[in-house]
Amino acid sequence: MTAPATVKPAAAEAPRCPVDHTAFSRQKTAKEVEPLTPAPIERDAAGVWHVRGYDETQQVLRGADTRQAGFKAELMEKMPGERPKPILYQEGKAHLQQRKQTARFFTPTATSANYRGLMEALSDELVTQFKSKRRADLSEVSMRLAVRVASEVVGLTNSRRPGIDRRINAFFSGDIGVLGWSPRAILALVTNQVRLAAFFYFDVQPAIAARRKQPQADVISHLIEQGYSDSAILIECVTYAAAGMVTTREFISVCAWHFLEQPELRARYLAAGEAERHLMLSEMLRLEPVVAHIYRRTEADLEVESGGQPVTIPAGDLIDMHVYAVNADERVVGAEPLAICPGRELNADRATAALMSFGDGHHRCPGAYIAIQETDIFLKRLLALDGLRIERAPTVTWNEISKSYELRQFILALP
Repeated sequence: MTAPATVKPAAAEAPRCPVDHTAFSRQKTAKEVEPLTPAPIERDAAGVWHVRGYDETQQVLRGADTRQAGFKAELMEKMPGERPKPILYQEGKAHLQQRKQTARFFTPTATSANYRGLMEALSDELVTQFKSKRRADLSEVSMRLAVRVASEVVGLTNSRRPGIDRRINAFFSGDIGVLGWSPRAILALVTNQVRLAAFFYFDVQPAIAARRKQPQADVISHLIEQGYSDSAILIECVTYAAAGMVTTREFISVCAWHFLEQPELRARYLAAGEAERHLMLSEMLRLEPVVAHIYRRTEADLEVESGGQPVTIPAGDLIDMHVYAVNADERVVGAEPLAICPGRELNADRATAALMSFGDGHHRCPGAYIAIQETDIFLKRLLALDGLRIERAPTVTWNEISKSYELRQFILALP
């Protein structure tokens, strides 16, 4: 019934894991440490269901009777006016149709054919700049890379002024989730609206105008073809910025952090072939998922099997899936769940090496392969630099809107 989620090297004996599990390979980013043997599924006093088991989470995410409840989805539903929902919040046939139509932009084949050359050129450029300056903040460098790549996929390539990465970063660093009539809430609303307007004027509007004249193979051209208004396209661009730019930035930084603290692991990565490197990066993402919680709300009674027993989640209940705990489910990952272990075998059907870090089911992140390939191409070049070291370890903070960690002021240096 079960199958390994990784492919063993062709050697007669699996290689010894090079990581000292008592040293620096432990989890770095969790806001709170989940118990290693948690209840796979339970309901708290407030009526919220907490899911910490892999199989149970998979059943919820692959079920048809739930809707998106994270990333302020339920607040979006209350907003006045008629507009197409961003793909992140769509459900049912509309969502499946949109995913099917946009899937062509995110497949491994399309990624390699359309974006690999760009990823390589940008990585070469950024690494060359770093070699010249001898010092850089990786959180800023990774943001520039992630924005440029995602902009190509989305179609944000006609900006009126340089600095799209700074405009996006400014928007997402604001108090997006602050609501109410307090001075802070009003200031946050005005500030965010100004930043959103700047993003629209300098980046989104010129991209739309260019694609109305000459469509391209990108998301904005597709949305124009579907009849989306400029404001609806702006919302989609913000959604893709959050999903494809901001998260990949953190992924690059956290992987570099682990590699630079584990010389043997870094050496193994640099000597490995692409398939093995991708598995190593996925194992790091399993341990350090950028999005820590996935939320759903049931639209009908949902039955989940746990430990051979049925558990019924009533219609209308909120489900909180704890990704850190799910990814450390010892029934699936085996020993040392809170350590990086290259070549880890997973005891689960159809599991990817990153487990639930990209989600699952019909809302699984479509840009998963882009994130892995982009991170690999850049880190392969960066980590090959002689004498590369951490001058200042990153500051770890928490974003309550996306339920994700943020790594900032991550200073790398060369001799």
